This record gives sequence, structure tokens and C-alpha cells, in this order.
Amino acid sequence: MSRVAKMPIAVPAGAEVAINASSITVKGPLGTLTQALNGLVKVENNNGTLTFDVIDESRESNAMSGTLRAL
Repeated sequence: MSRVAKMPIAVPAGAEVAINASSITVKGPLGTLTQALNGLVKVENNNGTLTFDVIDESRESNAMSGTLRAL
């Protein structure tokens, strides 16, 4: 897994995260952001912490996990 993707993201108080099959939406006091998801990366919200895991051990999956976490 990418070194960037290994670091979880803490969701700040007042922000709402909605994850569906094709996108992730974060809504907060300053606005809303939506990012399309890639099928090679699994995104989970565990008690206010977002984690990014690879689906398989391919090079593309590894690269996309770090890219999605950074975005």
C-alpha cells in the first residue's frame, strides 16, 4: 500500500461524509466536495476516521490509493 494511503484522515467535527459505490461526498460548514471513486480502492468511514485500502496488490491499485487519499 502507498505510504500516503496508510495515514488515516480524521473527519473534523461538523463535517458529514457520505460514501457510495461511485463517489465520496464531504459536507461541512464551508461547502460540499464530491470526488469520484476508483474501483481499485476501498474507502471506509470508521467512527470519524477515513481509511483507504487497496482491493488487490497491483501497482495501479497502490498508486490510486495514495492519489484518492491526497484528493
